[in-house]
Formats: sequence, C-alpha cells, structure tokens
Amino acid sequence: MFTGIVEELGEVTAVENLGDASRFRLRGPVVTEDAKHGDSIAVNGVCLTVVEHEGDEFTADVMAETLDRSSLGALTVGSRVNLERPTAVGARLGGHIVQGHVDGTGSVLARTPSEHWEIVKISLPDHLARYVVEKGSITVDGISLTVVEAGPDHFSVSLIPTTLALTTLGLKQPGDPVNLEVDIIAKYVERLLGSPGAAR
Repeated sequence: MFTGIVEELGEVTAVENLGDASRFRLRGPVVTEDAKHGDSIAVNGVCLTVVEHEGDEFTADVMAETLDRSSLGALTVGSRVNLERPTAVGARLGGHIVQGHVDGTGSVLARTPSEHWEIVKISLPDHLARYVVEKGSITVDGISLTVVEAGPDHFSVSLIPTTLALTTLGLKQPGDPVNLEVDIIAKYVERLLGSPGAAR
C-alpha cells in the first residue's frame, strides 16, 4: 500500500520491448536505498516489482495489461517519473490509501497559474466519474491530491509549489496523459450498497 506522497522524481534510463511486455530501468537514489529483489515501488502510481537492483537504478517488468491500462507505455528514455516506496506499518498516512492499481488514464486539459499555486484541469473517463467528488481524494500519476472541482468528464486539482517542483505534474502540458486511481473506499461502498453501476 502507498500513500500518494511522492518520494522523488526519478528517470527512465532504458526501455526494452519484450513483445507482450516491457522492461524498464529507472534511476531513483532514494527509493533504491534499501531496495531488493521482489520489493514494490510505485512508478507514476503503478505498483511495480523490482526485478534487479544495482546502484541507484532498478528494473521492473510491465505486462501488456498494465501498459494498456496506464500511461507507462508512453515512457521513453529520459522520461521523468514519480517514485514512492510502500508505506511501513505504523507510519503516518500522509496522503490517502493508494493501491498502485491504476483505474484508467486522463489527460491534462488546462493549466491556470496563480501567484502561489496552479490549477490543473484533467479529463476523466466516464466509468470513473461517479467515484470523484469535490474535496475527495484522487491519485494522479501516483500523487495523492484533493479534488477542487468535479465535473461530468473532468476534474481539477490545486497544486502547491512543492508539488510542482518535486513531481511530474510540474512538467505535464495540455494533452499529456496521466494515470488515475480513484479512492478504493468509494468502490467498496458502491459494491456493498449494490449500486446499479457496481461491477458484478
């Protein structure tokens, strides 16, 4: 489990096409400090397993299902990525409960800068709209954020300078894809209440 508090802005150093999968090598001195084979690391909000670890780099295999459901397939050498290790039992939950299981992708629609923050508007797939509410939590590229406005096909978030400086959202431009994970609690509540929109 993750909390959506990005630990560092890493970098893709190699991408290998394996046919029905891809192998990524990523640099991240902080997250590799205590990494070992089999550990989980969230990359732009996607929970990946460490296959190899050497120095400040690690490799992870990404299967076709993950490439299709997330924006990881668009990564190239030099792409910057948000990195986070799983939270430790007993640690502070700084963001919200994040599984690292991406529900879908959106794209940056607009950026509106202000003196001390920036409003970013992001498209929202139809099947996820019912889980996104004003002042609720959502994960964007692995970042735990509070929804400012929730529309039928979009939402907006307000980003402080720290988020802009230390995550990929400081670099994303209109049209760029982002990974979205909605609040897992909302999905469980829907299932338990037997909503018409619930999965069967």
